[in-house]
Amino acid sequence: QVQLVESGGGLVQAGGSLRLSCAASGRTFSTYVVGWFRQVPGKEREFVSAMSWRSSSRYYADSVKGRFTISRDNALKTAYLQMNSLKPEDTAVYYCAVGDRGRYYPNDYDYWGQGTQVTVSS
Repeated sequence: QVQLVESGGGLVQAGGSLRLSCAASGRTFSTYVVGWFRQVPGKEREFVSAMSWRSSSRYYADSVKGRFTISRDNALKTAYLQMNSLKPEDTAVYYCAVGDRGRYYPNDYDYWGQGTQVTVSS
């Protein structure tokens, strides 16, 4: 089992920044991919970003490319999502997840955090 706890969400004005953290505990997941997704009420969970715990390859949705940066600290078993130049349309609940079947779809992931709310005001 892997437990994931997100933190760092909040309310920010458009153009501002937030850094989300995803702290993992439990079994080793050195072969896993860590992903960030977001969801707004009435819509499907949307891919934001992903990376492998072992490689430096990073993947981003077009809507966040150039504004968001995913990173991880293997020693701390923590992944991060640095979000800059935030827009009102970035408002959502953000989830981190780990899995080993792919990158871009919720079904690729086995373990999920509880989510953290990000609200961007205009």
